[in-house]
Amino acid sequence: MNGLHYENGCFGKEPWWKDATFYQVYPASFKDSNGDGWGDIPGLVSKLDYLHQLGVDVVWLSPVFESPQADMGYDVSDYQKIYAPYGTIEDVDELTKACHARNMKLILDLVVNHTSIEHKWFKESRSSKTNPKRDWYIWKPARYDDKGQRIPPTNWRGYFAGSTWTWDEHTQEYYLHLYAPVQPDLNWESEACREAIYQDTMRFWLDRGVDGFRIDTVNKYSKRIDYVDAPIVDPNSPYQPAPEMWCNGPRIHEFIHEMRTKALAPYGAVSVGELSNTPNPDQVLPYVSAAAEELDMVFEFSMIRLGTGGMFGPKYLYVPFTLPQLKKIVSKWQTFIEGTDGWTTVFCENHDNGRAVSRFGDCSTPELWQASAKTIALWQATLTGTLFLYQGQETGMTNMPTSWGIEEYKDVESLNFYAEALVSKDEKRIADTMQGLRILARDHSRIPFQWNDSPNAGFTDAGVKTWMRVHNDFREVNVEKQISDSTSILNFYKEVLKLRKTYKDLFVFGTFRLLEEDDEAIFAYVKESPHRISDLQASTNGYSIQCREKNRRAVVIMNFSRNDRDCLDVRSILGCGDEGIAKLLADRVSYAEAAASGPRQTPEEAAAPQPPEIISSESASTASLVDVDTPSVRTVPSDFGEQEIQTETQAARQELEDAAERARAEAHLAKKKGSGKARKADSFLTQWFANLSDGASKALVASNLAAVVGLSAYLGFKAWGLYERGRLGWKNVGIGAGILTGVGLIEGILGGGKKKQS
Repeated sequence: MNGLHYENGCFGKEPWWKDATFYQVYPASFKDSNGDGWGDIPGLVSKLDYLHQLGVDVVWLSPVFESPQADMGYDVSDYQKIYAPYGTIEDVDELTKACHARNMKLILDLVVNHTSIEHKWFKESRSSKTNPKRDWYIWKPARYDDKGQRIPPTNWRGYFAGSTWTWDEHTQEYYLHLYAPVQPDLNWESEACREAIYQDTMRFWLDRGVDGFRIDTVNKYSKRIDYVDAPIVDPNSPYQPAPEMWCNGPRIHEFIHEMRTKALAPYGAVSVGELSNTPNPDQVLPYVSAAAEELDMVFEFSMIRLGTGGMFGPKYLYVPFTLPQLKKIVSKWQTFIEGTDGWTTVFCENHDNGRAVSRFGDCSTPELWQASAKTIALWQATLTGTLFLYQGQETGMTNMPTSWGIEEYKDVESLNFYAEALVSKDEKRIADTMQGLRILARDHSRIPFQWNDSPNAGFTDAGVKTWMRVHNDFREVNVEKQISDSTSILNFYKEVLKLRKTYKDLFVFGTFRLLEEDDEAIFAYVKESPHRISDLQASTNGYSIQCREKNRRAVVIMNFSRNDRDCLDVRSILGCGDEGIAKLLADRVSYAEAAASGPRQTPEEAAAPQPPEIISSESASTASLVDVDTPSVRTVPSDFGEQEIQTETQAARQELEDAAERARAEAHLAKKKGSGKARKADSFLTQWFANLSDGASKALVASNLAAVVGLSAYLGFKAWGLYERGRLGWKNVGIGAGILTGVGLIEGILGGGKKKQS
């Protein structure tokens, strides 16, 4: 059997981190091992097998360094010590070893734009104007207004509200802080300061075996050194937004290239930069160009900031957005690296934003919540770039209940913005700010992880006061419940992550083309492998296909509304007819109740020739096509080597092969006798689902949002004809996975839709 041959080499030459799945752990909320109400590093170590089984390749650990915790560890007081409630430096060493033992990697959160005021560097800097470390931070004299009142050096507004400057009485100067007053900015203009950062923070941890860093606020190191006022855009405030004064400054690329050369490259360490306030792709590309040798990849936040009122004053005044707005932003950042040597990331959650399923989905019913979470999983897993997940995303954790008051919000940013609203005494602004916090606040992503339905959700011992309140829904939304449910969000994530790896040429490295840009309900796009398949010959059970000089493609179709929608004309999009689709392999275990209800049929569909029964309802079980404990999308590897469909028993495997043989014979007869009528059917997918046996339906149909997954493969069943497009009955057709192969055109389809409410 011949394999795949790519014109431009193989994906094995790409850096390992491009097709890796990263998983962010917020340590305070992940797992408490000692009953003090705070998550810790030993707790994380105890759950590494869970992450490994999920499909995680890299653990990204949010800040664990010594800190007063004014901003949950983003105010570091000692880079070489661990905050005691999290553990010890030896615990980090053990975590590193445990990750490596599982063929996983570990990256740490590096915060070097600023430190805590408790850091020894700042204590020395503020001790006197002549201290050698005085210029390690940014100090400026006061200005005075017309009345002789002391005012800050500039009118800049910080990210946490208020001025970016704080007066130091001892040395009679202001120091700069873009965030809280207890987070003074380091002065990257000082060469001695930069060298201390490289040595005491980066090399120190790389020498201990960590594999790289997520680098906080990486584009803020170089400020404009003239320190002029920002334009007045908010006449009601003395302080004005000024990101242009400190983002992407004149020496930023010099600094980052130096960081890579001196601290990262010698270790082969991976770097992921946080790049805020940079909405122009032309500004982003220099950071991620391989030739520039700066960062491996960055987070750009245009998509995740949808719904916010901006980064400063109105940030938590929620602004509704449309699906076309979302699609436009996704397309912009999916395509900006095409034709370049740059790279991108894929993410929709992190520690600084509300939960994706609450922001982009519909949590009004359990069914819609689950459907939304699965659709988000499919969406994220099929986008180009390196994929990042955030803890709890894989189980569909939601925002805090709207009934919770401001007293349950702990984040300094949330509290500062709410306090600012209170000071205004504007009742509407206060109400709007609280409503915005209920949707957008950083607190939502920081509540304790939900492991099981025991008191405190298994995060810590029963009776322990947790640092943040446990969500009310923990008895229904938790790992233990989902891990044993083959139709759960968690198990769907496992499947799509495997699918992503199996077809990485399409989903990790593939190009992106948006379809139906202005549609208010359908999110659809084409993914195409950048490498041409120059030769493929495959055979299974005597059936052969040959393909030459074609790029593999897939269509992703998702319905973001509650209503039925017309399915797109997939064959027209892919440029192939019925004869171009040859095979289908299904291995998605699904909701029995959804399958039992039976898809709706139009009169035309009912009259169309019936596809052959694949597996009898007596012989099919939920494990006959996939192991329900460790579900997987059992497809063909990227090299199209031999791979056997897993079944419970040899008898079941033989039955599957016999069924496939019958399917081919009956398909040939059906095609010969009734292909004309078949092509008039209203919906080829609904037609196919409608006529599967109960057992086969269980292997394909889930409830609610999303997906029939179709991709190139050579294992499976010969098609009996695919029918004309039409209306999909999303009430009965939900999440499933299948493989479609193109004969001559190796094409595919992924699809989804939301359940119509009755």
